[in-house]
Amino acid sequence: MSSPASSPPSRLVSDELWALAEPLIPPRRPAIHGRTGRPRTSDRDVLEGIAFVLSTGIGWTKLSTELGYGSGWTCWRRMREWAEAGVFDQLHQAVLDRLGEDGRLDWSRASLDSVSVRAKRGVH
Repeated sequence: MSSPASSPPSRLVSDELWALAEPLIPPRRPAIHGRTGRPRTSDRDVLEGIAFVLSTGIGWTKLSTELGYGSGWTCWRRMREWAEAGVFDQLHQAVLDRLGEDGRLDWSRASLDSVSVRAKRGVH
């Protein structure tokens, strides 16, 4: 008796979201001359690891490499590097732009307050 074909695990980062994120990720830093080490975990797998940690609330050190996202430290370091490079801010804007283009945003229920937008002094 044959077992049913198992479907691949669902991804936390959809192909559509990855298509927006991938061009925003800074190019890999050149390796230090002559240095070798473990193969680099793909940026998409690391982004999935970041999404997994942030959505589940587990600690970075608890992220098991068996999940395929790389180590928690790898994910944490790249998240920090990407945050400093503005990747997440740019990705947020890209997602909003795409949703707006597709007519999937309803701004009629949006609101802003002084925490969200800096008030300019002396402008009337």
